[in-house]
Amino acid sequence: MSFKSYITGVAGGKIPESDWDSIQSAFTWRILNKGEFLVREGEVCMYFCYIESGILHHSLTVDGHEKTTYLALRDSATSSLDSFLNRKPSRKDVSALTDCSLWCIDLESFNRLRETNATFRSFYHNLLERQICLIDDYRIDLLTMTPEERYRKLLQSETKLLQQVPLHYLASFLGISQRHMSRIRRSVK
Repeated sequence: MSFKSYITGVAGGKIPESDWDSIQSAFTWRILNKGEFLVREGEVCMYFCYIESGILHHSLTVDGHEKTTYLALRDSATSSLDSFLNRKPSRKDVSALTDCSLWCIDLESFNRLRETNATFRSFYHNLLERQICLIDDYRIDLLTMTPEERYRKLLQSETKLLQQVPLHYLASFLGISQRHMSRIRRSVK
């Protein structure tokens, strides 16, 4: 999927050429090599990004242990949003789990697009709605499903994630130990 296809799909319809031109010119192309950070905990996140390729790993450290909070895959948008929008220190790290190709926008350009571009406004609104629904489902799953059931659901919905992400990140994302994750993986095929 291309950047334009992603924006069009999330925005919910055909994009007027003038809207697309202003969206495209507001974003810059950026490569983030494996292990590099989009933002570190305690720093202000400078960008909102569309991931054209690669995986960005959202994590934080709790009692000396890294916890995965989110895995942003190709053809998705991500940021440390509270930090980005409110110019405050990020509460998490966002780093490249693999080499990443990104389309990035700074806050000034982002706000200008939200104010002046109907397509971008629609895109952002729809994106937020989708993300809120995903977060809600994830929280409900954590409370109502066993780790095995959560893993099976992930197998069905995110096959490429399971192929690309190391076991310890998946275990952390599912809220289980790496040892338990290994057992689940052996028993669920």
